[in-house]
Amino acid sequence: MQVSAEQVRQVYQSEVHDRPVTRADEVPPSYMSITREWLDDVLCADVPGAQVANFSFDERDDGSSNRRRIFLSYNAAGEAAGLPATVFCKAAESLENRIVLGVSDTARAEADFYNLVQPQLSIPTPKARYARFDPQSFAYLIMMDDMAQGVRFPDERTTLTRQQAEQMAVTLAGFHSRFYQSEALGTAALPFTTWPVWWANQMKGAPDFPDFCDKGFEAVEEHLPARLVARRAEVWPATEKSVARHNELPHTLIHSDVHLKNWFILPDDRMGLHDWQLTTIGHWSRDFVFSTTTALTVEQRREWHLDLLRIYISEMERHGVPKIDFDDAFLNVRQQLMTAFAFWTITMCPTGDMPDMQPVRTTVEFLKRMGTAIDDYDVLDSF
Repeated sequence: MQVSAEQVRQVYQSEVHDRPVTRADEVPPSYMSITREWLDDVLCADVPGAQVANFSFDERDDGSSNRRRIFLSYNAAGEAAGLPATVFCKAAESLENRIVLGVSDTARAEADFYNLVQPQLSIPTPKARYARFDPQSFAYLIMMDDMAQGVRFPDERTTLTRQQAEQMAVTLAGFHSRFYQSEALGTAALPFTTWPVWWANQMKGAPDFPDFCDKGFEAVEEHLPARLVARRAEVWPATEKSVARHNELPHTLIHSDVHLKNWFILPDDRMGLHDWQLTTIGHWSRDFVFSTTTALTVEQRREWHLDLLRIYISEMERHGVPKIDFDDAFLNVRQQLMTAFAFWTITMCPTGDMPDMQPVRTTVEFLKRMGTAIDDYDVLDSF
């Protein structure tokens, strides 16, 4: 069922936001709802005698979700069991976030990812201690082990090494190959929406999305290639064609929001993925081009991109996927740039119901990188 912003708003306004929760099957409507009893049920249920002694919160960090660490101490049984001293949480505590995550169905999708998909993967992903979505209130909470001390989280100021870039291709292939053309896609085992359906629902839920993408384009015109700026009117039609291509191509599970800031770097330079809110069913090329064009500088992409695509295709074949034709793959990669670009023009100029999701410096740099790639690859002429 398609959810509207007004539905979410009405439920939120009637909600008691700090209502205490005490059982794991209750999704906290806010961080202030969390009690020691709830934490006991979530974290200590499998450790006889263990209990949370005390807990406190870090400052809240807002983006597409409301993020917060919880600091914990335990009784002797909990300490002896090595229960986590900190956990990292994502929630939909504010109205703006509840609307964005409810209308887009991304809160439910991320909970389903951690409960149904993550246990089947061998790629680096966060370990979830709790993942639940409430379809009545649209509240959700994901609680993960805190990785802050063990990994690095890159942003647009991070210059990746060639090895790290290659590991991105390896990680993506490890994920995509696991569910490539699987009969379980779209069933109760993998209950995710196809990318074209997700997109169509998003447009229904936010009918002014195209207009605000165009405003975002206008806001960064000075950072985009002149040829692309001159063809601004063609950008949205090409974006819709990019979405439609998924109906014609082989399917797998895709992350769908694999920009550089949703990766983490392990000490051995392997690359892991977090923030699985937009897990959908579609063609792998969206993930490949979204990740590489945001992660690499323009110069790196021009030098490495085709080699990385070859590595990705080789890894897919190694995992049992039938050999992918390189020319077909590169055409698909080029075309899928358009919806990746739209994700960041809307970030530059969000609609009224959307929260501010990223720093302006990040948004401008990613749009510059993707816009240059669209121009380099003649994407508007590729359909």
